[in-house]
Amino acid sequence: MKVSEFRLAVDEEFGEAQGRVLVNELVLDDLGGRTAEQALAAGVPTGDVWTALCRANDVPRSRWHGRGRPVHS
Repeated sequence: MKVSEFRLAVDEEFGEAQGRVLVNELVLDDLGGRTAEQALAAGVPTGDVWTALCRANDVPRSRWHGRGRPVHS
């Protein structure tokens, strides 16, 4: 997952405003007590950050994959 896909996935799942708050302020145990933004800056793979964010916010597993990716018909 690219960072741009991560950002789009966050916006799609949580909404732009709420997503920014979660990424910048929610401290995630799965990321070593860092926010998603801090984890990304530290080089944690975006897919791992996305999964941690989903897990912490009770996003159904069915929506963990495919968000943020362009839809091809």
